[in-house]
Amino acid sequence: MTPTDGPLHVAIIMDGNGRWAKQRGLPRTFGHREGVKALKRTVAAAPDLGVTALTVFGFSTENWRRPMAEVSELMSLLKVYVESDLDRLVRENVRVRVIGRRTGLKPDIVEVIDRAEARTAHNSRFLLQVAFNYGGRADIADAARRFAEEVEQGRAKAADLDEALFEQHLSTADAPPPDLIVRTSGEQRISNFLLWECAYAELVFQDVYWPDYGPEHLKAAIAEYRARERRYGGAASDDVLAAG
Repeated sequence: MTPTDGPLHVAIIMDGNGRWAKQRGLPRTFGHREGVKALKRTVAAAPDLGVTALTVFGFSTENWRRPMAEVSELMSLLKVYVESDLDRLVRENVRVRVIGRRTGLKPDIVEVIDRAEARTAHNSRFLLQVAFNYGGRADIADAARRFAEEVEQGRAKAADLDEALFEQHLSTADAPPPDLIVRTSGEQRISNFLLWECAYAELVFQDVYWPDYGPEHLKAAIAEYRARERRYGGAASDDVLAAG
């Protein structure tokens, strides 16, 4: 088996904050705060491991169902992260994008998002995408709606639509698809994350709660990825050699 190079784009479902806190007899909000520290560690380590883009799942469209106190905490943590780390991200040539629906977010949250994206718009060393108020199904529906509106306005024809054109209407259009998707906490599911984009991503599930995550865990996930052979629907190289 030929080891796989990369990954260039890693996506992470940051799971386990609540259970981390519960193990310690702490409110769930403490887990979320520690999770912000884990995010900072991971973003800092990723470029040195050859990663050029990182997408993290910060708040899903389903998370609105949680208790309002926890929702408010999750919202405030985005502000905390941006306001505490934005200057460093600018200095280190990191571009920040927040994908997901802006509708339903408070004006101060939208202002923080707009400011982070504007200040880092021309950075090119590393891309950090935060999926916030995001759901894979919602994003696909929104993309379909945008294309339908173009057809209604006479700017496109239904016959024009193919996979490449559809992808241009997704919120992730400015980034390559993820090579590797990691989920922490031991759970093994995608949970409505990057449903279109994950078609050929490698999946790695790690038995560590997100607040404990750090460079060594990301390095281990990348090592597992590199030991695999990505076939994109084709035959394994050993099978091809045997057939020949």
